[in-house]
Amino acid sequence: MLTGRENLILVARLRHLENPGAIADGMLARFSLTDAGGRKAATYSGGVRRRLDIAMSLIGNPPIIFLDEPTTGLDPQARIEVWQSVKDLAKAGTTVLLTTQYLDEAEHLADRIAILHKGTIIQNGTLAELKQLLPSAKVEYIEKQPSLEDVFLALVGDPSTGSGSANSIAESVEAPQGEDL
Repeated sequence: MLTGRENLILVARLRHLENPGAIADGMLARFSLTDAGGRKAATYSGGVRRRLDIAMSLIGNPPIIFLDEPTTGLDPQARIEVWQSVKDLAKAGTTVLLTTQYLDEAEHLADRIAILHKGTIIQNGTLAELKQLLPSAKVEYIEKQPSLEDVFLALVGDPSTGSGSANSIAESVEAPQGEDL
């Protein structure tokens, strides 16, 4: 029922902070939500909703936040936006405890990883420490083909690089002689 800005003001008021409107405006700017701030939060896409959730969590500058599977159900572009928000939080000194079933997400975001299996932590450490548990891999040359996610991000734009154009994909595909693509 509330707009993004109203949600942020509500949380600031619940935490008894001075000038909740200014706090809300600052959070909207920090998380690139200024344009969405006046719309009802129920109309937000998954990625925008997750960024609003994180912004609400950070009101009052908590030293630690818990994010439970923050990218579940998001499209690749929104997922990258949430990843960037988490990286920015860590750089700013906030401790982020993140649960995820996406192991690539843990590889990209975590300083330390705990592997939970059947309700018990069976191993923990840095990514490098965990990788040392397995023998070294044999090095082989494999030509990497673009993934469907690479194609999607090239078409719609990768928020981490600011790129995105169907032209870059079309230019790399050559039509056979006498045929159109």
